[in-house]
Amino acid sequence: MDGPPSTSLPPRSRRARIIGLIGAALTLLAASLVTAGGQATAAQAKAAAPPIVRVAEFLAECPFSHRLPDDPIIFPGLPGASHMHSFFGSTVTNAHTDVDDLVGSRSTCSPSSDVSSYWVPTLYDGDRAVEPTGTTFYYLGEGVRDDIIARTQPLPFGLRIVAGNARATGPSESIARWSCLHAGHVGASKDFVNCPSGTMLESYLDFPQCWNGRDLDSPDHKSHMAYPVAGACPSTHPVPVPKLRQVLRYPVSGDPSRFRLASGPGYTMHGDFFNAWPVAEMERRVRDCIRPVIKCGADGRPS
Repeated sequence: MDGPPSTSLPPRSRRARIIGLIGAALTLLAASLVTAGGQATAAQAKAAAPPIVRVAEFLAECPFSHRLPDDPIIFPGLPGASHMHSFFGSTVTNAHTDVDDLVGSRSTCSPSSDVSSYWVPTLYDGDRAVEPTGTTFYYLGEGVRDDIIARTQPLPFGLRIVAGNARATGPSESIARWSCLHAGHVGASKDFVNCPSGTMLESYLDFPQCWNGRDLDSPDHKSHMAYPVAGACPSTHPVPVPKLRQVLRYPVSGDPSRFRLASGPGYTMHGDFFNAWPVAEMERRVRDCIRPVIKCGADGRPS
């Protein structure tokens, strides 16, 4: 009698089935490797991305450009009418400079797109002019409440600002700060300080960050701007803009009696700013750095 039908496959069919099973296994393995590889790549990319530092800031590094006894804000069109100034940023600034002259000019700044002009009274060690070797101009959102930072507006193109008091007769009339790089124990002062050998004399100056919303300058070159009060801009100057902080490091130390500014003692330190940032670049940095409270570098990207 015939037995039940055989369930075994012919040799060729068995080989085909085995090959198929092996192929399916290899496909699953490859898929798992791709998934794992993708996860690893994403994890590596996340690890490589710089962490966001929650400080509302972007900056420009603007080395010394030139010296002239000119001031196109205080004494426009009058060459030689001012005390000696050290200029940073645009290389063309002189007594006759207006904003159109700055546009397209060469700049010492990084980024080079910042063709603004910055200037301060020249520092002297005895009779020798000394220029800073560290020249950083920070644009900050600090000093006001978080809700005000969130609605900060770009500095308007062509804005002129003067900070500090060139005519100060004593430290009480000054907002300047002097300190020593890497020697915090010396303490800050409104006049020159005695920095230990191997350190550098530093100058800090904060510009006002509240604008009246109308004027790019004013007769006294100050009243169109104001400092915040209790973390808010006053009603007379309702538009918050980035605060410019000027930080200069001079390669001198020791006895401060040797030092003087072209304007007088250390407490007469002041700074002038003529804004010529390209409008789109200023707007981008305010949008991407100041309002979301992100620390950005000279390129306007998270640093």
